[in-house]
Amino acid sequence: MPSVLHAARRIVIKVGSSLVTNEGRGVDAEAIGNWARQLAALALQGRELVMVSSGAVAEGMKRLGWTTRPRELPELQAAAAVGQMGLAQMYETSLARHGLHSAQVLLTHADLADRERYLNARSTLLTLLSLKVIPVINENDTVVNDEIKFGDNDTLGALVANLVDADAYVILTDQRGLYSADPRKDPAACLIDEATAGDPSLETMAGGAGSGIGRGGMLTKVLAAKRAARSGTSTVIAWGRERDVLLRLAEGERIGTQLTATTAKMAARKQWMLDHLQLRGAVIVDPGAAAKVLDEGKSLLPIGIVEVQGDFVRGDVIAVRDAKGREIARGLANYSAAEARLVSRKPSSQIEALLGYANEPEMIHRTNLVLV
Repeated sequence: MPSVLHAARRIVIKVGSSLVTNEGRGVDAEAIGNWARQLAALALQGRELVMVSSGAVAEGMKRLGWTTRPRELPELQAAAAVGQMGLAQMYETSLARHGLHSAQVLLTHADLADRERYLNARSTLLTLLSLKVIPVINENDTVVNDEIKFGDNDTLGALVANLVDADAYVILTDQRGLYSADPRKDPAACLIDEATAGDPSLETMAGGAGSGIGRGGMLTKVLAAKRAARSGTSTVIAWGRERDVLLRLAEGERIGTQLTATTAKMAARKQWMLDHLQLRGAVIVDPGAAAKVLDEGKSLLPIGIVEVQGDFVRGDVIAVRDAKGREIARGLANYSAAEARLVSRKPSSQIEALLGYANEPEMIHRTNLVLV
């Protein structure tokens, strides 16, 4: 079987601190330039690419002349603030050499946990991709304290992969992949070529810390692959200094460890909406709208809504009920309850006139809608 990148159109790539900063010695211009060259080649193939890059704290340490990672939160945040400048500049310069535009996006886990901010982040990233811009994403370590203490960019990369419906997630690290045991301690340890993401035995194999520069070890990568697989995204863990690693993976070559998702992308997304989100309200729809949702798989438009129940905001999960009050579907609302009451029974063309703006023409887009 070829690498999952072979047929992947939308790819999220995460690079670790030790790779970005040459083992903590500051931003590695040669390494970033090498990835930029590979990204340019992939972009010419029509691939959509997102970079999740560690390295801000390590670069800040170098600029400030610190040789050991500080423990105090204000110093960590200061290092992140200083280092983020150099990190963003290096990506912009390297990608621009190949005619590529880049954008800096700073996220926190809270941005992706809140539904309205989740939808806003998704819309921004998808718009950047449609414009052929490569987003370079990092945690907003400067202002969010628990991101430095507990966060890791492996997990952030998985959340971004889910956010943009990525086909594949690549974690580039300073190890060649996942081994059956710690190769530094067990000479009999062998590289795991392929496994199923979420297999509990992988977490046992991955126990232990990684490099001293970054915050995550192999365990965080295995757990990140498990998280990405819930939305149908397969993961590859590979050595970041492997020659033309991204291009060879895209050509189908098997490098490192491939952790394959066994759940179809849409099925995973629907299961996520059904099992993990609480309903904040509901809309009652007319028979025509109910038929379009149930039988034709269409989006729910405001014109089909006859009543709005509850108090919800954009991004909340709401129920869709038929005229008899039976729940037929649920999904992520594009408008709040107050806004929905204003636009219900109205065509989408009137949304902007009624509200003063128009986020989307649908109340719930079909990709955010699941039948129950």
